[in-house]
Amino acid sequence: MATPVIMPQLGESVVEGTVLRWLKQPGEAVAEFEPLLEVSTDKVDSEIPSPAGGIVLQIVVPAGQTVRAGTVLAWIGAAGEALSGEEAATVSPTPTETPATPAAPPPPPGRDRDLGFISPVVARLAREHNLDLRQIQGTGEGGRITKKDVLRYLETHPTTTPEAPAAWETPGEGDLFRPTEETPAAPPAPSPKAAEGRLIPLTPMRQKIAERLSYSARTIPHVTTVMEADLKRVVTHYTAHKPLFARDGVNLTYTAYFALATVAALRAYPLLNASWTDEGIRVYETINLGIAVSLGEEGLVVPVIRQAEGLSLLGMARAINDLATRARGRRLTPEDLQGGTFTITNHGVGGSLFATPIILPPQCAILGVGKITPRPVVVEDAIAIRPMVYLSLTFDHRILDGAVADAFLSKIVQTLQTWPEA
Repeated sequence: MATPVIMPQLGESVVEGTVLRWLKQPGEAVAEFEPLLEVSTDKVDSEIPSPAGGIVLQIVVPAGQTVRAGTVLAWIGAAGEALSGEEAATVSPTPTETPATPAAPPPPPGRDRDLGFISPVVARLAREHNLDLRQIQGTGEGGRITKKDVLRYLETHPTTTPEAPAAWETPGEGDLFRPTEETPAAPPAPSPKAAEGRLIPLTPMRQKIAERLSYSARTIPHVTTVMEADLKRVVTHYTAHKPLFARDGVNLTYTAYFALATVAALRAYPLLNASWTDEGIRVYETINLGIAVSLGEEGLVVPVIRQAEGLSLLGMARAINDLATRARGRRLTPEDLQGGTFTITNHGVGGSLFATPIILPPQCAILGVGKITPRPVVVEDAIAIRPMVYLSLTFDHRILDGAVADAFLSKIVQTLQTWPEA
C-alpha cells in the first residue's frame, strides 16, 4: 500500500508551507528518512525526509505551490505499484487558496475591518480593477480574502477603471487645488520597450517579507523618535571584555549591549512589550527579543531570544551568536522566528547612521541602531571626541504616545551612557 507524503506543521502557528523543490522525481528510488523535498515556512527552508522507503509514485504538489499543513504532497510505494482510485484522485489545491470556511458576518455598513494578510495575487487584482477589498467577504483561513473570492466578486460586480485625475489634481479635493490657468499636457508615457528590464522572480521569503511589512505599514500608525547616545563607557567595557569572552568561545558584539539596555527599558516601561488587539492592549510578562539578521539579497529574518530578561551580557552575546550563525547557515526552525515581543535591527553595520524601521506585527515597536561614529560633542562645556550612535524608536501610536516612547528611549540612552567600566 502506498505511503502519503504529508505537508508537516513545522511550528505551532505554522498552517501552510511552500514546496521549494523536489529532490526526487517520479520513478526514482528514495530511502526512508532520506531528504525528499525542500519546504519554505515562515521564511525558513526545511528539508522534509521521506516517510518510507520505495519509489516516488506520484508528485501531487509541484514546486512553487503553497498548501496547508496536512495536504498530501506525494506518494511513495513499491516499484510498479499502482495507486488506488482514491489515491490517484488526489489533486493539488489551487495555490494561495485555502478550504472554504463558514463566512463570518459582514461588518456593519461604513465600518472598516482588518483585512489581515493579502497575497500578492489578490493585491494585484484589487489594484488592476480598483477594488475596495473591505467590500469582499473572505472565505479563507480566518476570513482571509483569496483569489477565488476576488474573481467571484468581479463576476457579480463588474468594474471600470476610473479616469485618472490630472497630474496637478488631488483626488477627492474638488476644485480646491485646481490651477487658474490651463495646465500643459503631460508628456507622453515612455514606450514599453524603454521600460523593459530584467524580471527577478519573487522567492517565498521575499513574498512573506512583502506581505508582512505591507500589512504593518497599512494598519499600524508608525511614529519614529530619534536620540543619540555617547558610548564611551560601553566601548571601554567592550574593549576590555572581548578577549575574555573569546576565551569562552563567545564573540562579543555591541549588539549585546544594545539588547541588554533594551531589556532594562522594557522592564521600566512594559507598555512597549505589548500588542494591539480589538479587546485592548495585551502586555506580555516575558521579554522575547527579536534580533534582525540580514541574509544579503535573499532577505531578512528576525530570530527570537526568549526570556531575554534573565540573561547576563555573556548569555545575551552567546544567544545572539547562536541565532546569527544558524540564520546565516539556514539552520533556523520556524519556532526560532515566532513569539517575539520587541525587535532590534542594527542597520549601522552597513554604515547607516539612522533609519525608520517598520514594526513587525503584532509587536508595537522596533529599535533601530545606527553606525557608531567618533564625533566632536560638547562634554561639560568642552569639546571632546566621543563614539556616538543614533538610536531610532518606531512605535505604534495606537498604544504609545510620544512622552512614553521618549522616556523609553531615554532609558536606553541612560543605560548605555552609565555602563559600568569594570
